[in-house]
Amino acid sequence: MSTPVITAQNLAKSYRVKGKPDFVAVDGLSFEVTAGESFGLLGPNGAGKSTTMKMVGAVSSRTGGSLSILGLDPDRYGPEIRSRLGVVPQQDNLDAELNARENLYIYGRYFGLPGKVCRERAEELLSFAQLEDKATAKVDQLSGGMKRRLTIARALINEPRILLLDEPTTGLDPQARHVLWDRLFRLKEQGTTLVLTTHYMDEAEQLCDRLVVVDKGRIMAEGSPATLIREHSSREVLEVRFGSDRNEQVAPQLAGIGDRVEVLPDRILIYADDGEAALERIHALGLEPVTSLVRRSSLEDVFLRLTGRSLVE
Repeated sequence: MSTPVITAQNLAKSYRVKGKPDFVAVDGLSFEVTAGESFGLLGPNGAGKSTTMKMVGAVSSRTGGSLSILGLDPDRYGPEIRSRLGVVPQQDNLDAELNARENLYIYGRYFGLPGKVCRERAEELLSFAQLEDKATAKVDQLSGGMKRRLTIARALINEPRILLLDEPTTGLDPQARHVLWDRLFRLKEQGTTLVLTTHYMDEAEQLCDRLVVVDKGRIMAEGSPATLIREHSSREVLEVRFGSDRNEQVAPQLAGIGDRVEVLPDRILIYADDGEAALERIHALGLEPVTSLVRRSSLEDVFLRLTGRSLVE
């Protein structure tokens, strides 16, 4: 087992609110991330993901528990830790006055790297990000996917041991997302430790070796995507629609079919090991759904079961 590069024990963060009890954003998180691992933080808005990332990134102090990054306490050794991290923020913050190559070069100089080293790494990273032909293009001339790849390339200029990615593909089209996934997978193959937050469950399944599902500042579940699906869902899910005005009427007749039945406004979900067999049982009851779909259970099913389907503002 590799030595952990991140260790959190009962990590907590709260904020003072005038006239009110302290707001607890992170409430006793404990986890470890090993070298070369791709680790995910999943959770709804307000779950404490970004706050945790800020503490791991040594830009926000904790109010409780312990935290070690590369063997150092971020509250005491913030600059040393930050020099070994790469950070990809949720929103691209590239310098619009500079072209792609200059963005990389100048950022490298912030780390105190010699000009020659910055130039060499800038060319290597432009190639890695598939942006060689956009080296002299200003940021405003780049597409969303190109800007995202450039932001990731910039985060690698100091050859970080850990790369923190906050919602790395938000707002990108499917093609751009897959190109970015490929770049991140290559980094993982090279031994870079990845820590990411994402709202895309398919992204978490593709990129994460292991992840934690966080809600209201606490860990709800932890494990590999396959383990979480196995522990918290069924092998398959049958989706049937009888019409929005009939779903609730029909639902009681489906009790006992599969492991669990969930009634939504537009459809009914039946969690079962064999979705086709569950559909046959529905037909045997004399019920004819308007539409039916059998699919494999996904991380999204796990996520919604653990954190709920209602919106939290």
